[in-house]
Amino acid sequence: MRCHRGSVILCGTLLFLTWNAVLVLLLRPRLPDQEGKQGPIDYDNNMVSEVLRVAEMLEKELETQNKILTQIQHFKPPRVAWQKKKVKPVSPLIPVIPVLVMACNRVTVRRCLDKLIQYRPSAERFPVIVSQDCGHADTANVIRSYGSAVTHMKQPDLADVQVPPEHKRFQGYYKISRHYRWALKQVFNNYSAVIIVEDDLEVAPDFFEYFSATLPLLRSDPSLWCVSAWNDNGREGFVDPAGSRLLYRTDFFPGLGWMLLRELWEELEPKWPASFWDDWMRKPEQRRGRACIRPEISRTLTFGRQGVSLGQFYDKYLRYIKLNSDFVPFTQLDLTYLKEDAYKNSFQKEVYAAPTVTFEDVQQGALEGVGPFRLQYSSKESFKVFAKNLGIMDDFKSGVPRTGYRGVVAIFFRGRRVYIAPPPGWTQYDPTWN
Repeated sequence: MRCHRGSVILCGTLLFLTWNAVLVLLLRPRLPDQEGKQGPIDYDNNMVSEVLRVAEMLEKELETQNKILTQIQHFKPPRVAWQKKKVKPVSPLIPVIPVLVMACNRVTVRRCLDKLIQYRPSAERFPVIVSQDCGHADTANVIRSYGSAVTHMKQPDLADVQVPPEHKRFQGYYKISRHYRWALKQVFNNYSAVIIVEDDLEVAPDFFEYFSATLPLLRSDPSLWCVSAWNDNGREGFVDPAGSRLLYRTDFFPGLGWMLLRELWEELEPKWPASFWDDWMRKPEQRRGRACIRPEISRTLTFGRQGVSLGQFYDKYLRYIKLNSDFVPFTQLDLTYLKEDAYKNSFQKEVYAAPTVTFEDVQQGALEGVGPFRLQYSSKESFKVFAKNLGIMDDFKSGVPRTGYRGVVAIFFRGRRVYIAPPPGWTQYDPTWN
């Protein structure tokens, strides 16, 4: 009798039962004969026969048990269609991009946080960190109500900032700059990239998809220094309603929902300004010829009319910005056209191959063909005239018009693409244009 490996217990059982069978046969009483007397029994023949019978029975049982054991050892559970999938941890190859919400004293931060939490595809990949200045108790209560869904940081220095006497009314801008510096420093202690939003911004459904897709571009192209979700001229009627996939390069720092890398922060932090940080970012010595990516249709919308800027531009422009509603799968699209050399060449070719039109033709909608068309300006004054009359933002920051790229502002006007452009041969911005 051979014992299968793993069947030692069965073999032992067989031997035990066989020995017990022998004992039973040896010790059992004699059977009475017909007269009731105990007659002689042929122990030799009967015992051997009985033992062999039991051994054969147990041998068969052992074979059966070995077959069952073999089946168990080679058993694979069937794949069940409805079986619950295991949750996979975030791969180290998938970047974690925190969203830093800059908050102060707006209880309406709830509107911002609700949309961020609603649209983020993963809490692990996109942790939401709220940095609160001001010490406003009601706003703090709103933030705390989200529990572990957000991380709540508090800027510890709430004292007034020492400012020049002529800047006394700008105290708020100094506090904002101080807050940004503190909050960014905290976040970049742990992360290599961050998306910044203010507490009065609402995000679009594909906000996270947009930044996920553009992060590799930002990392790989040194001519880029930020990605923004904002189009300064993105009012309803000035954007292509079918252009939710369109992305551009811009020399103007847009802000209002933007992403930067730790490398840029390490460059900027030592010289971070005491106030007006966003205009400071637009100066040539900070921008250093670099561009940002921005969308045709904004992925953020501001709802904060009241603030330190006292509603500047809000009633005339910002409240009418169109917020994208279509989910664009940017991570599945080829965005290499946004790299500097490819983009600059194709953009300039399209702009300066477009027929030149007059301002009157554009304003009256008397344009023949589908476009694009080029409206040429030659001075700061002529640009401002065009911008004001068309209804787009007309200001410059360090010589750069809002949304401008190589001096060109692209708008969608009365169903046509129009490029407001300097003459061919443009070389650089004039920082005196402000």
